[in-house]
Amino acid sequence: MLVAPARVPATRRLAATLYGYAFLTDLVLLYPLYVLLFADTGLSVGQISTLFVLWAVAGILLEVPSGALADALSRRLLLCLAPLLTAAGFALWVLLPSYPAFAVGFLLWGAGGALRSGALEALVFTELDRLGAADRYARLIGRTRTAEVLGAVGSGVLAGPVFAVGGYLAVGAASVATCLLAAVVAARFPEHRSPSATSSPGPGEAPDDDEPGWLDSLRGGLAEVRADRAVRAAVLLVAAVAAIWGGLDEYTGLLARDTGVAEVTVPLLLLLVWAGMSVGGLLAPWGERLSRRGYAGLLVFAAGALAAGALSRHPGGFLLLAVAFAAFQLATVLADVRLQARISGSARATVTSLAGMATDLTTVAFYGAYGLLAGAVGNPVAFAVAVLPYLLVALWLFAGRG
Repeated sequence: MLVAPARVPATRRLAATLYGYAFLTDLVLLYPLYVLLFADTGLSVGQISTLFVLWAVAGILLEVPSGALADALSRRLLLCLAPLLTAAGFALWVLLPSYPAFAVGFLLWGAGGALRSGALEALVFTELDRLGAADRYARLIGRTRTAEVLGAVGSGVLAGPVFAVGGYLAVGAASVATCLLAAVVAARFPEHRSPSATSSPGPGEAPDDDEPGWLDSLRGGLAEVRADRAVRAAVLLVAAVAAIWGGLDEYTGLLARDTGVAEVTVPLLLLLVWAGMSVGGLLAPWGERLSRRGYAGLLVFAAGALAAGALSRHPGGFLLLAVAFAAFQLATVLADVRLQARISGSARATVTSLAGMATDLTTVAFYGAYGLLAGAVGNPVAFAVAVLPYLLVALWLFAGRG
Protein backbone atom coordinates (compact mmCIF):
# COMPACT_ATOMS: atom_id res chain seq x y z
CA MET A 1 0.00 0.00 0.00
CA LEU A 2 1.26 3.49 -0.77
CA VAL A 3 1.96 5.83 2.08
CA ALA A 4 -0.49 8.66 2.59
CA PRO A 5 1.57 11.50 1.00
CA ALA A 6 1.96 9.54 -2.25
CA ARG A 7 -1.61 8.33 -2.20
CA VAL A 8 -3.21 11.80 -2.30
CA PRO A 9 -1.86 13.02 -5.69
CA ALA A 10 -2.48 9.59 -7.23
CA THR A 11 -6.10 9.67 -6.09
CA ARG A 12 -6.50 13.23 -7.33
CA ARG A 13 -5.10 12.32 -10.74
CA LEU A 14 -7.48 9.39 -11.01
CA ALA A 15 -10.40 11.60 -9.97
CA ALA A 16 -9.50 14.42 -12.38
CA THR A 17 -9.16 12.02 -15.32
CA LEU A 18 -12.39 10.28 -14.37
CA TYR A 19 -14.38 13.51 -14.14
CA GLY A 20 -12.96 14.85 -17.40
CA TYR A 21 -13.73 11.62 -19.22
CA ALA A 22 -17.26 11.49 -17.83
CA PHE A 23 -17.93 15.15 -18.69
CA LEU A 24 -16.73 14.83 -22.30
CA THR A 25 -18.54 11.53 -22.81
CA ASP A 26 -21.85 13.29 -22.18
CA LEU A 27 -21.05 16.71 -23.65
CA VAL A 28 -22.93 15.62 -26.75
CA LEU A 29 -25.03 18.33 -28.35
CA LEU A 30 -27.15 15.71 -30.09
CA TYR A 31 -28.51 14.48 -26.74
CA PRO A 32 -31.37 16.98 -26.35
CA LEU A 33 -32.19 16.95 -30.05
CA TYR A 34 -31.66 13.47 -31.50
CA VAL A 35 -35.21 12.31 -30.76
CA LEU A 36 -36.41 15.40 -32.61
CA LEU A 37 -34.00 14.60 -35.47
CA PHE A 38 -35.61 11.19 -35.75
CA ALA A 39 -39.10 12.68 -35.68
CA ASP A 40 -38.20 15.37 -38.24
CA THR A 41 -36.85 12.64 -40.52
CA GLY A 42 -40.35 11.12 -40.45
CA LEU A 43 -40.02 8.38 -37.85
CA SER A 44 -42.98 7.49 -35.62
CA VAL A 45 -42.77 6.92 -31.86
CA GLY A 46 -42.92 3.20 -32.53
CA GLN A 47 -39.99 3.38 -34.97
CA ILE A 48 -38.00 5.47 -32.51
CA SER A 49 -38.64 2.83 -29.85
CA THR A 50 -37.29 0.12 -32.17
CA LEU A 51 -34.07 2.15 -32.48
CA PHE A 52 -33.77 2.21 -28.69
CA VAL A 53 -34.28 -1.56 -28.70
CA LEU A 54 -31.43 -1.98 -31.22
CA TRP A 55 -29.27 0.20 -28.99
CA ALA A 56 -30.00 -1.98 -25.99
CA VAL A 57 -29.58 -5.25 -27.93
CA ALA A 58 -26.08 -4.20 -29.01
CA GLY A 59 -25.25 -3.60 -25.36
CA ILE A 60 -26.70 -6.95 -24.31
CA LEU A 61 -24.69 -8.91 -26.86
CA LEU A 62 -21.41 -7.16 -26.10
CA GLU A 63 -21.75 -6.23 -22.42
CA VAL A 64 -20.46 -9.37 -20.74
CA PRO A 65 -17.86 -10.31 -23.43
CA SER A 66 -16.40 -6.80 -23.20
CA GLY A 67 -16.35 -7.02 -19.40
CA ALA A 68 -14.40 -10.28 -19.57
CA LEU A 69 -12.08 -8.64 -22.10
CA ALA A 70 -11.49 -5.78 -19.66
CA ASP A 71 -10.55 -8.28 -16.95
CA ALA A 72 -8.19 -10.16 -19.27
CA LEU A 73 -6.61 -7.22 -21.14
CA SER A 74 -6.45 -3.45 -20.63
CA ARG A 75 -9.41 -1.59 -19.20
CA ARG A 76 -7.81 1.71 -20.24
CA LEU A 77 -7.64 0.58 -23.88
CA LEU A 78 -11.35 -0.21 -23.92
CA LEU A 79 -12.13 3.19 -22.40
CA CYS A 80 -10.18 4.81 -25.26
CA LEU A 81 -11.97 2.83 -27.97
CA ALA A 82 -15.51 3.38 -26.60
CA PRO A 83 -15.96 7.07 -27.57
CA LEU A 84 -14.42 6.46 -31.01
CA LEU A 85 -17.20 4.02 -31.88
CA THR A 86 -19.80 6.46 -30.59
CA ALA A 87 -18.33 9.27 -32.70
CA ALA A 88 -18.65 7.14 -35.83
CA GLY A 89 -22.33 6.54 -35.06
CA PHE A 90 -23.10 10.22 -34.56
CA ALA A 91 -21.38 11.09 -37.84
CA LEU A 92 -23.65 8.64 -39.66
CA TRP A 93 -26.78 10.21 -38.16
CA VAL A 94 -26.16 13.70 -39.47
CA LEU A 95 -24.48 12.79 -42.77
CA LEU A 96 -27.04 10.17 -43.85
CA PRO A 97 -30.24 10.85 -41.83
CA SER A 98 -32.45 7.80 -42.39
CA TYR A 99 -33.74 4.85 -40.43
CA PRO A 100 -30.89 2.52 -41.55
CA ALA A 101 -28.23 5.10 -40.62
CA PHE A 102 -29.90 5.71 -37.27
CA ALA A 103 -29.94 1.96 -36.65
CA VAL A 104 -26.24 1.49 -37.47
CA GLY A 105 -25.41 4.54 -35.36
CA PHE A 106 -27.21 3.06 -32.37
CA LEU A 107 -25.38 -0.25 -32.86
CA LEU A 108 -22.05 1.60 -32.75
CA TRP A 109 -23.18 3.63 -29.75
CA GLY A 110 -24.28 0.44 -28.00
CA ALA A 111 -20.92 -1.18 -28.70
CA GLY A 112 -19.12 1.86 -27.30
CA GLY A 113 -21.26 1.81 -24.19
CA ALA A 114 -20.56 -1.90 -23.67
CA LEU A 115 -16.80 -1.32 -23.88
CA ARG A 116 -17.04 1.42 -21.25
CA SER A 117 -19.51 -0.32 -18.92
CA GLY A 118 -17.84 -2.52 -16.36
CA ALA A 119 -14.34 -1.48 -17.41
CA LEU A 120 -14.72 2.02 -15.93
CA GLU A 121 -16.09 0.95 -12.55
CA ALA A 122 -13.61 -1.93 -12.27
CA LEU A 123 -10.63 0.30 -13.12
CA VAL A 124 -11.66 2.97 -10.61
CA PHE A 125 -12.38 0.54 -7.75
CA THR A 126 -9.19 -1.45 -8.40
CA GLU A 127 -7.02 1.68 -8.43
CA LEU A 128 -8.64 3.05 -5.28
CA ASP A 129 -8.23 -0.29 -3.54
CA ARG A 130 -4.54 -0.36 -4.51
CA LEU A 131 -4.16 3.10 -2.97
CA GLY A 132 -5.99 2.06 0.20
CA ALA A 133 -8.84 4.43 -0.63
CA ALA A 134 -11.67 2.05 -1.57
CA ASP A 135 -13.90 3.91 0.89
CA ARG A 136 -13.85 6.87 -1.52
CA TYR A 137 -15.48 4.90 -4.33
CA ALA A 138 -19.01 6.15 -3.61
CA ARG A 139 -17.84 9.76 -3.53
CA LEU A 140 -15.90 9.46 -6.80
CA ILE A 141 -18.61 7.57 -8.67
CA GLY A 142 -21.29 9.95 -7.38
CA ARG A 143 -19.27 12.91 -8.63
CA THR A 144 -18.65 11.08 -11.88
CA ARG A 145 -22.39 10.77 -12.45
CA THR A 146 -22.66 14.49 -11.71
CA ALA A 147 -19.87 15.21 -14.22
CA GLU A 148 -21.81 13.21 -16.80
CA VAL A 149 -24.93 15.21 -16.09
CA LEU A 150 -23.02 18.48 -16.24
CA GLY A 151 -21.81 17.41 -19.66
CA ALA A 152 -25.43 16.81 -20.64
CA VAL A 153 -26.33 20.21 -19.16
CA GLY A 154 -23.63 21.79 -21.28
CA SER A 155 -25.10 20.09 -24.32
CA GLY A 156 -28.52 21.46 -23.39
CA VAL A 157 -27.17 24.99 -23.09
CA LEU A 158 -25.21 24.83 -26.34
CA ALA A 159 -27.53 22.72 -28.48
CA GLY A 160 -30.06 25.48 -29.19
CA PRO A 161 -27.59 28.18 -30.31
CA VAL A 162 -25.49 25.74 -32.36
CA PHE A 163 -28.62 24.30 -33.97
CA ALA A 164 -29.83 27.80 -34.82
CA VAL A 165 -26.53 28.53 -36.59
CA GLY A 166 -25.83 25.27 -38.42
CA GLY A 167 -28.72 22.86 -37.90
CA TYR A 168 -28.28 19.18 -37.18
CA LEU A 169 -25.00 19.03 -39.14
CA ALA A 170 -23.28 21.52 -36.82
CA VAL A 171 -24.69 19.81 -33.73
CA GLY A 172 -23.43 16.46 -35.00
CA ALA A 173 -19.94 17.79 -35.77
CA ALA A 174 -19.63 19.20 -32.24
CA SER A 175 -20.75 15.85 -30.80
CA VAL A 176 -18.12 13.93 -32.76
CA ALA A 177 -15.43 16.37 -31.59
CA THR A 178 -16.18 15.85 -27.89
CA CYS A 179 -16.11 12.07 -28.34
CA LEU A 180 -12.63 12.32 -29.85
CA LEU A 181 -11.49 14.45 -26.91
CA ALA A 182 -12.88 11.84 -24.50
CA ALA A 183 -10.70 9.19 -26.16
CA VAL A 184 -7.63 11.39 -25.63
CA VAL A 185 -8.45 11.90 -21.95
CA ALA A 186 -9.01 8.16 -21.43
CA ALA A 187 -5.36 7.54 -22.34
CA ARG A 188 -4.41 9.29 -19.06
CA PHE A 189 -6.16 6.75 -16.82
CA PRO A 190 -3.71 4.99 -14.48
CA GLU A 191 -3.80 1.22 -14.65
CA HIS A 192 -1.61 -0.84 -12.34
CA ARG A 193 -2.27 -4.49 -12.96
CA SER A 194 -0.24 -7.63 -13.52
CA PRO A 195 1.71 -7.15 -16.78
CA SER A 196 0.58 -10.54 -18.05
CA ALA A 197 -3.02 -9.52 -17.49
CA THR A 198 -2.74 -6.44 -19.70
CA SER A 199 -0.29 -7.41 -22.43
CA SER A 200 0.93 -10.31 -24.53
CA PRO A 201 4.13 -12.23 -23.67
CA GLY A 202 7.32 -10.69 -24.99
CA PRO A 203 9.66 -12.31 -27.53
CA GLY A 204 10.96 -15.61 -26.25
CA GLU A 205 8.55 -15.59 -23.28
CA ALA A 206 6.00 -18.30 -22.70
CA PRO A 207 2.49 -17.28 -21.67
CA ASP A 208 1.71 -17.67 -17.98
CA ASP A 209 -1.01 -20.30 -17.78
CA ASP A 210 -1.82 -19.16 -14.24
CA GLU A 211 -3.06 -15.79 -15.48
CA PRO A 212 -6.74 -15.72 -16.44
CA GLY A 213 -7.55 -15.18 -20.10
CA TRP A 214 -10.77 -13.88 -21.60
CA LEU A 215 -12.65 -17.16 -21.20
CA ASP A 216 -11.35 -17.69 -17.66
CA SER A 217 -12.46 -14.18 -16.67
CA LEU A 218 -15.89 -14.83 -18.14
CA ARG A 219 -16.24 -18.11 -16.27
CA GLY A 220 -14.98 -16.59 -13.04
CA GLY A 221 -17.49 -13.75 -13.15
CA LEU A 222 -20.41 -16.05 -13.94
CA ALA A 223 -19.35 -18.45 -11.18
CA GLU A 224 -19.24 -15.69 -8.56
CA VAL A 225 -22.73 -14.48 -9.44
CA ARG A 226 -24.10 -18.04 -9.30
CA ALA A 227 -22.39 -18.98 -6.06
CA ASP A 228 -22.78 -15.80 -3.99
CA ARG A 229 -26.38 -14.87 -3.16
CA ALA A 230 -25.35 -11.40 -1.97
CA VAL A 231 -23.61 -10.61 -5.27
CA ARG A 232 -26.56 -12.00 -7.23
CA ALA A 233 -29.00 -9.82 -5.30
CA ALA A 234 -26.80 -6.76 -5.86
CA VAL A 235 -26.69 -7.45 -9.63
CA LEU A 236 -30.48 -7.70 -9.74
CA LEU A 237 -30.90 -4.51 -7.73
CA VAL A 238 -28.72 -2.54 -10.15
CA ALA A 239 -30.88 -3.69 -13.05
CA ALA A 240 -34.18 -3.09 -11.25
CA VAL A 241 -33.25 0.44 -10.22
CA ALA A 242 -31.39 1.71 -13.29
CA ALA A 243 -33.40 0.35 -16.22
CA ILE A 244 -36.76 2.13 -16.06
CA TRP A 245 -35.76 5.69 -15.18
CA GLY A 246 -32.81 5.38 -17.55
CA GLY A 247 -35.24 4.41 -20.30
CA LEU A 248 -37.65 7.21 -19.44
CA ASP A 249 -34.81 9.71 -19.77
CA GLU A 250 -34.82 9.03 -23.52
CA TYR A 251 -38.45 10.18 -23.77
CA THR A 252 -38.25 13.34 -21.66
CA GLY A 253 -37.87 15.44 -24.81
CA LEU A 254 -41.20 14.15 -26.11
CA LEU A 255 -42.82 14.68 -22.70
CA ALA A 256 -41.53 18.26 -22.68
CA ARG A 257 -42.95 18.96 -26.13
CA ASP A 258 -46.31 17.51 -25.01
CA THR A 259 -46.56 20.34 -22.45
CA GLY A 260 -47.05 22.74 -25.37
CA VAL A 261 -43.68 24.51 -25.35
CA ALA A 262 -41.78 25.35 -28.53
CA GLU A 263 -38.96 23.06 -29.65
CA VAL A 264 -36.32 25.65 -28.74
CA THR A 265 -37.61 25.53 -25.14
CA VAL A 266 -37.34 21.75 -24.85
CA PRO A 267 -33.60 21.79 -23.95
CA LEU A 268 -34.32 24.29 -21.16
CA LEU A 269 -36.86 21.96 -19.54
CA LEU A 270 -34.40 19.11 -19.84
CA LEU A 271 -31.89 21.26 -17.98
CA LEU A 272 -34.12 20.99 -14.90
CA VAL A 273 -34.04 17.20 -15.08
CA TRP A 274 -30.27 17.16 -15.55
CA ALA A 275 -29.80 19.57 -12.65
CA GLY A 276 -31.71 17.14 -10.44
CA MET A 277 -29.51 14.28 -11.60
CA SER A 278 -26.41 16.35 -10.74
CA VAL A 279 -27.62 16.85 -7.19
CA GLY A 280 -28.44 13.15 -6.87
CA GLY A 281 -24.87 12.15 -7.69
CA LEU A 282 -23.40 14.58 -5.15
CA LEU A 283 -25.61 13.13 -2.42
CA ALA A 284 -23.94 9.70 -2.64
CA PRO A 285 -21.86 10.04 0.58
CA TRP A 286 -25.03 10.97 2.49
CA GLY A 287 -26.99 8.17 0.81
CA GLU A 288 -24.57 5.54 2.12
CA ARG A 289 -26.11 6.12 5.55
CA LEU A 290 -29.55 4.94 4.40
CA SER A 291 -30.81 1.68 5.83
CA ARG A 292 -32.45 -0.93 3.62
CA ARG A 293 -35.87 0.51 4.44
CA GLY A 294 -34.62 4.04 3.91
CA TYR A 295 -33.42 3.03 0.45
CA ALA A 296 -36.81 1.47 -0.31
CA GLY A 297 -38.50 4.68 0.81
CA LEU A 298 -36.23 6.64 -1.53
CA LEU A 299 -37.51 4.59 -4.48
CA VAL A 300 -41.16 5.11 -3.50
CA PHE A 301 -40.61 8.86 -3.13
CA ALA A 302 -38.91 9.09 -6.53
CA ALA A 303 -41.67 7.14 -8.27
CA GLY A 304 -44.39 9.33 -6.76
CA ALA A 305 -42.65 12.58 -7.70
CA LEU A 306 -42.09 11.45 -11.27
CA ALA A 307 -45.68 10.31 -11.78
CA ALA A 308 -47.06 13.57 -10.35
CA GLY A 309 -44.78 15.71 -12.50
CA ALA A 310 -45.63 13.86 -15.70
CA LEU A 311 -49.39 13.85 -15.08
CA SER A 312 -49.41 17.61 -14.46
CA ARG A 313 -49.02 18.09 -18.24
CA HIS A 314 -47.46 21.49 -17.48
CA PRO A 315 -43.90 22.79 -17.89
CA GLY A 316 -43.84 23.37 -14.12
CA GLY A 317 -44.18 19.64 -13.64
CA PHE A 318 -40.56 19.30 -14.69
CA LEU A 319 -39.59 20.62 -11.26
CA LEU A 320 -41.04 17.43 -9.78
CA LEU A 321 -39.33 15.40 -12.49
CA ALA A 322 -36.04 17.02 -11.46
CA VAL A 323 -36.57 15.91 -7.86
CA ALA A 324 -37.49 12.39 -9.01
CA PHE A 325 -34.45 12.04 -11.24
CA ALA A 326 -32.22 13.27 -8.40
CA ALA A 327 -33.55 10.48 -6.19
CA PHE A 328 -33.21 7.88 -8.95
CA GLN A 329 -29.64 8.97 -9.68
CA LEU A 330 -28.75 8.60 -6.00
CA ALA A 331 -30.44 5.19 -5.84
CA THR A 332 -28.51 4.00 -8.89
CA VAL A 333 -25.13 5.12 -7.50
CA LEU A 334 -25.87 3.39 -4.19
CA ALA A 335 -26.83 0.18 -6.00
CA ASP A 336 -23.48 0.23 -7.81
CA VAL A 337 -21.60 0.91 -4.56
CA ARG A 338 -23.31 -2.10 -2.96
CA LEU A 339 -22.37 -4.30 -5.91
CA GLN A 340 -18.69 -3.27 -5.93
CA ALA A 341 -18.44 -3.85 -2.16
CA ARG A 342 -19.80 -7.40 -2.52
CA ILE A 343 -17.55 -8.53 -5.39
CA SER A 344 -14.61 -10.50 -3.99
CA GLY A 345 -13.15 -12.25 -7.07
CA SER A 346 -10.75 -10.96 -9.73
CA ALA A 347 -13.41 -10.76 -12.49
CA ARG A 348 -14.76 -7.43 -11.25
CA ALA A 349 -15.44 -5.96 -14.69
CA THR A 350 -17.22 -9.15 -15.77
CA VAL A 351 -19.57 -9.14 -12.77
CA THR A 352 -20.24 -5.41 -13.24
CA SER A 353 -20.96 -6.07 -16.91
CA LEU A 354 -23.42 -8.80 -15.93
CA ALA A 355 -25.31 -6.14 -13.99
CA GLY A 356 -25.15 -3.95 -17.09
CA MET A 357 -26.49 -6.76 -19.27
CA ALA A 358 -29.36 -7.37 -16.85
CA THR A 359 -30.11 -3.65 -17.01
CA ASP A 360 -30.08 -3.71 -20.81
CA LEU A 361 -32.40 -6.71 -20.94
CA THR A 362 -34.85 -4.93 -18.68
CA THR A 363 -34.52 -1.78 -20.78
CA VAL A 364 -35.32 -3.66 -24.00
CA ALA A 365 -38.56 -4.91 -22.47
CA PHE A 366 -39.28 -1.39 -21.22
CA TYR A 367 -38.77 0.27 -24.62
CA GLY A 368 -41.13 -2.16 -26.29
CA ALA A 369 -43.79 -1.72 -23.62
CA TYR A 370 -43.41 2.06 -23.54
CA GLY A 371 -43.81 2.39 -27.31
CA LEU A 372 -47.12 0.50 -27.16
CA LEU A 373 -48.34 2.29 -24.04
CA ALA A 374 -47.43 5.82 -25.16
CA GLY A 375 -49.06 5.21 -28.53
CA ALA A 376 -52.30 4.29 -26.75
CA VAL A 377 -52.48 6.74 -23.81
CA GLY A 378 -49.84 9.40 -24.49
CA ASN A 379 -46.52 10.19 -22.86
CA PRO A 380 -47.75 11.67 -19.53
CA VAL A 381 -49.80 8.61 -18.55
CA ALA A 382 -47.10 6.27 -19.88
CA PHE A 383 -44.52 7.96 -17.61
CA ALA A 384 -46.80 7.50 -14.58
CA VAL A 385 -47.50 3.84 -15.30
CA ALA A 386 -43.84 3.10 -16.03
CA VAL A 387 -42.69 3.81 -12.46
CA LEU A 388 -45.10 1.36 -10.81
CA PRO A 389 -42.50 -1.47 -10.79
CA TYR A 390 -40.44 0.58 -8.33
CA LEU A 391 -43.11 -0.11 -5.74
CA LEU A 392 -42.46 -3.84 -6.20
CA VAL A 393 -38.72 -3.29 -5.82
CA ALA A 394 -39.39 -1.38 -2.59
CA LEU A 395 -41.51 -4.27 -1.27
CA TRP A 396 -38.72 -6.70 -2.21
CA LEU A 397 -36.28 -4.64 -0.16
CA PHE A 398 -38.68 -4.38 2.79
CA ALA A 399 -38.91 -8.19 2.71
CA GLY A 400 -35.13 -8.38 3.18
CA ARG A 401 -34.37 -9.86 -0.25
CA GLY A 402 -32.04 -7.13 -1.56
